[in-house]
Amino acid sequence: MSGRIGARLGWPPRRFAALSLRSRLVLLAMALVALGLTVSDTVVLSSVRGQLVRRVDQQLDRFGESVAHRVGVEGTPAPRAGRSGGRAWLPSQYVIAFAADDGTVTEQFRQPVAAGDPRPTWPVMDAAALRSRLGKPFEVPSDHGGGRWRVLMVAVDSDDPALPAGVVVAAPLEEVSSAVDHLATAFQLIGVVVALLLGVAGWFAVGAGLRPLRRIEATAAEIAAGRPLSHRMPGASPRTEAGRLTSALNGMLAQLESAFAARAESEGQMRRFVADAGHELRTPLAGIRGFAELYRMGALPDEADVRRTMARIESEAVRLGGLVEDLLTLVRMDEQRPLQLAPMDLRTLAVDALHDTRALDPTREVTLTGPGGAGAPGPAPVIGDEARLRQVVANLVGNAVAHTPSGSAVRIGVGAVEGQGVLEVADSGPGLAPEQAARVFERFYRVDASRSRQTGGGAGLGLAIASALVRAHGGRIELETAPGDGAVFRVLLSGAP
Repeated sequence: MSGRIGARLGWPPRRFAALSLRSRLVLLAMALVALGLTVSDTVVLSSVRGQLVRRVDQQLDRFGESVAHRVGVEGTPAPRAGRSGGRAWLPSQYVIAFAADDGTVTEQFRQPVAAGDPRPTWPVMDAAALRSRLGKPFEVPSDHGGGRWRVLMVAVDSDDPALPAGVVVAAPLEEVSSAVDHLATAFQLIGVVVALLLGVAGWFAVGAGLRPLRRIEATAAEIAAGRPLSHRMPGASPRTEAGRLTSALNGMLAQLESAFAARAESEGQMRRFVADAGHELRTPLAGIRGFAELYRMGALPDEADVRRTMARIESEAVRLGGLVEDLLTLVRMDEQRPLQLAPMDLRTLAVDALHDTRALDPTREVTLTGPGGAGAPGPAPVIGDEARLRQVVANLVGNAVAHTPSGSAVRIGVGAVEGQGVLEVADSGPGLAPEQAARVFERFYRVDASRSRQTGGGAGLGLAIASALVRAHGGRIELETAPGDGAVFRVLLSGAP
């Protein structure tokens, strides 16, 4: 609202708004100083003039009382008295007149100084006005020359009707005006000098204060011109506005850099994901297409060859369906679709995993223990989506069976540790090197890239799906392994109250 009003009033002026911040600050400071000096000079001059006028009033009062007493005793001086006799008692520059009862002022007396000297212009008064002005100083103009006079009317204490009602005493204010004018001229000169000095000092001071902003401007221009986002604004004291602005801009640049890096990483992961998914899908599709072409060309004359080919096509189709289902699961996890959470116990999943492992490989020794292999399995109440957690356990069990020698032992541990539900799948296989363990949860990562997909190598999505599902539950999955020592995959979830 204030901006609209300012726009209507034409403020700030366009020329002023077009100036630099440095120029506007200096001009504004000079204007404020000029305004302050003007106000202070006006107050001082008014005070000085008032004090000088009060001094004149005191002199008029003393002299007026003396003249009024003398008139009351001796009577009105003769107007034609000798130049040096009758008016010898009259001070220089003072003018005396006598006011009648009806308010008329007559008989001006003055010790002459020079011919044509200005005299006061007496006000036109009646009897009431005369009474109201007795004892109260006031000013009147000169009859010529533009000067001012201070006038005081003093009542004459006498019962003689021939005597005037009051004595009018006037003194010129020429010296007061001269002193005030000289003082005003001095104040004006001082104000001009102070404004100029302030302008020069302010120009350099504001320039020094704005130097950090110029550095910020230069750095921002460099970043806009293509300098990496890792570049930061120059440091400044956090106690200053420039320092706080620098901190805010550096924080913003850090967030932008992080966002662009995350975006680039996400795009890279998406490209790798699409490439890996296309590669994995191409293999079963190529097999299905090849077997179909053999059948179409009549290269399968025997019924046994046809049945064997159809079985291979069905196997590839099943593998293709499983791969697509795994990809859909990862997409759902990326979209953060809500889980069907409910209270459950991980012991149920551990017992089912025990039976599933024995069914997959009856030659294996499968044991059910507590966490870390110590003691009997214990309760592990959690809040989770049972179907999704079953998929996690199935993937871990399938990974243990697929990547360890046939007949090797598998241990499944379950229980609660420090308020967390824990489920472990441990194998006694060859284990993993540190660099392999660091990437084992990546999508489409296979420890043995040359392993045949038909012999259990898989597409490298099982552990990635398990990790994504556990993270969706707010938990984490850990791996303990070393070459020759097997591997322990440990799922940790927040315990249910």
